[in-house]
Amino acid sequence: MDLHVSPLGRVEGDLDVRVTLTDGVVTDAWTTAGMFRGFEMILKGKDPQAGLIVTPRICGICGGSHLYKAVYALDTAWQTHVPPNGTRIRNIAQACETLQSIPRWFYAIFAIDLTNKRYAKTPSYDEAVRRFAPFVGTAYEKGVTLSNKPVEIYAIFGGQWPHSSFMIPGGVMSAPTLSDVTRSISILEYWKNEWLEKEWLGGSIERWMQNKTWEDILAWMNENEGHYNSDCGFFIRYALEVGLDKYGQGHGNFLSTGTYLDPELYQNPTIEGRNAALISRSGIYAGGGFHEFDQARVREDHTHSFYKGTGSHHPFDGVTDPIDPLVGEKQDKYSWAKSPRYDVPGLGYVPLEVGPLARQVMAAQPDPAAHQDADPLFLNVINSEGPSVLTRVLARTHELAKYYTMARRWLDEIDLHDKFYAKPVERESGKGFGSTEAARGALSDWIVLENGKIENYQVITPTAWNVGPRDADQVVGPIEKAFLGTPVANTADPVELGHVARSFDSCLVCTVHAYDGKTGKQLSKFVVGGM
Repeated sequence: MDLHVSPLGRVEGDLDVRVTLTDGVVTDAWTTAGMFRGFEMILKGKDPQAGLIVTPRICGICGGSHLYKAVYALDTAWQTHVPPNGTRIRNIAQACETLQSIPRWFYAIFAIDLTNKRYAKTPSYDEAVRRFAPFVGTAYEKGVTLSNKPVEIYAIFGGQWPHSSFMIPGGVMSAPTLSDVTRSISILEYWKNEWLEKEWLGGSIERWMQNKTWEDILAWMNENEGHYNSDCGFFIRYALEVGLDKYGQGHGNFLSTGTYLDPELYQNPTIEGRNAALISRSGIYAGGGFHEFDQARVREDHTHSFYKGTGSHHPFDGVTDPIDPLVGEKQDKYSWAKSPRYDVPGLGYVPLEVGPLARQVMAAQPDPAAHQDADPLFLNVINSEGPSVLTRVLARTHELAKYYTMARRWLDEIDLHDKFYAKPVERESGKGFGSTEAARGALSDWIVLENGKIENYQVITPTAWNVGPRDADQVVGPIEKAFLGTPVANTADPVELGHVARSFDSCLVCTVHAYDGKTGKQLSKFVVGGM
C-alpha cells in the first residue's frame, strides 16, 4: 500500500514530508520545501527602502511582522532616531497581528484535526466535534470570526492589513488622533471581553497569568466550571485524553530573537543595543542552559538545499544562487529551504526550534530587567512534562493574555502631543539587522548597503528555522526531529503527522509520503482531513 498525504498543511506554500515507519512509529523523516522564494534576488540593487514594500508580500499572514523587522534592519543601517511614539505604534501593530493569528491558527488550522474519526471512540469526541468542527463548530465560528478584531486596530494605525508599509525608518507614517486611540481601546476590550475571557479562558486573564507551573495549570482547569468548560480547559483535557503530550518532542533546544522594543530604551536603534531594549527577550536554550543571542553566530547551511555548492554563510555574506531541483537531487539536495544553524558555545552549530514555546522558555531566563517579560511557566512545563504537541500549542495560546496586556498598555501610553517620526539621514552604505517574533517564530532581515543601493539582503523565516533540511553534518532539522517517535495508528489517515506539523504552524502546504522502514515501500498517498 502506498501512502501520500497532500496537502498536510493548511497555510500557503508547499512542503513535502517523507517519513519512514517501522512497526507503526516514525523512525526517519525528510522535509522538503517545494517552493522557491527568491525575494533576496529581487531586492539586490534596489533602493534601500524596497524591503519595506517587498518583504511584507512574502506572507499574507505575517506581513506586519515582515515589515516590523525590515524597518528595524534599515533603522540600524541608517542609524536613525525613532521617537517613543513610533516604537509604541510599531509594537501595537505587531502585537495585534499576533493576537489575530493565534485563534485563527488554533481553530481553523490545528483544532480541526481533533475531530478526526481516529478519536471517535474517546469519551470527549462528541464534544470536540460540537466545538471544533470546521465552519459549524460552536467555538470555531466565534473564535475565527472575532479574530479579525485585533487587526482592525492594525488597520487604524497602518491604513490597511495585510501588506501595509506604514512603518518607515525613523518611526511611522500615521499620526493618530484621540478618536483613533479610543476606538482602538474599545475594539481591544470588546475582543478581550467577548472571546478571550468569555470563550477561551472562562475567567479573567489576571487569574490565568498567575499560573507558574504545570500543576498550577491543572489546578486552574479544575478550579471552577468556567475554566473547566472553557475552550482552553477543554483543549487541555482532550489533548491529554488523546495523547498529544506523548510525541512531537523535537531537539529540545530553542532560539528566540525576541520582540517588542522598549520605546524609551531603543530611540537610537543599533544591533549591539537591541538585546537590552527588548521586552520579550531573545536568547538560546540548548543543552539545558541559557545563552545570550548574538546574530553574528547565525549561519545558513545549503548543503542539502537547491542552491549552488555546499557549506554555510552568515546572512550578511549570504548567497541565493538556485539550481535546477533535478540537478540538485543528484547531489543529495532535497529542499528549497536552507538550514539555519546557530553556534552555541560548547555545542557548535546546532538546529534550534523557534516559535511560541521558544519565546516562553526564554521568558524564564534569570536576571530580567524591569521592562522585560519574566515568566517561569514554560521552562517548568518542559522540565516536568517535556516538549510535545500539547506543550507547543499551549505556549502559543498562553501569549493571548500576555500580548493583550502589552498592547493595552502601549495604547494607554501614546502621547498625542509628541512626535511619531524623525526624518533620518539616508546613508550611502552600512549594515543592518532587524528581527521580530512572528506568531510562528523568529523572523529576521540582514541588509548590506553600498553606494545607496541594496548590495545584499537575506531573510530567515521561522519556517526555515523549523523545516530546514539536514545540514552538512547530516543533523536533521527541528520538525524532522519532532516527527521521530510519532505513532501512526492508521497509515490511510496519519492525523498524528498533521498534529506535529501544525503544532509548529509551518507556513507551507505539506505533502507527506510514508514509507515502510523495513521494505522501503511507499505506502499510499491521500489528503488528511480533505483540507
